[in-house]
Amino acid sequence: MAMEIEGEELISASNDRVWAALNDPEVLRACIPGCESLTATSPTGMSAIVSVKIGPIKARFTGEITLNDINPPNSYRIEGQGKGGIAGFAKGGAFVELTTEGANTTKLTYKVRADVGGKLAQLGSRLILSTARKLTGEFFGNFDRVVGQAETITDVS
Repeated sequence: MAMEIEGEELISASNDRVWAALNDPEVLRACIPGCESLTATSPTGMSAIVSVKIGPIKARFTGEITLNDINPPNSYRIEGQGKGGIAGFAKGGAFVELTTEGANTTKLTYKVRADVGGKLAQLGSRLILSTARKLTGEFFGNFDRVVGQAETITDVS
């Protein structure tokens, strides 16, 4: 089952700070809902373990993420795939673009496409899409708090 999500978020931090955070496994690990681990495997690769609950199914995904088409500090493409055992699999990617909106405000625009298979796909697109949107909202809420807070702390010193 294929799905697409796109949107934009205003992040309370400079473009450079947002770019650095988007490339920092520790920041991402702290912001991704259900992320148990996120480790850099190369300058453009990471491995992850993420637990999610979608409807009645709780799955623990292990996967690999690769950054492509890197244009610092403006944009990149994320490609990844994860296996959730009996629950199924997910694979896909996102294009992320940053635009300066002010001294300490960055607009982050994203376009995500993903394919889900196995038991997860049997849950139906409406449930999976609503869960994906909820997790996206949680990620950006966490990201804005962590990155915006770090910018504020940096500005004070």
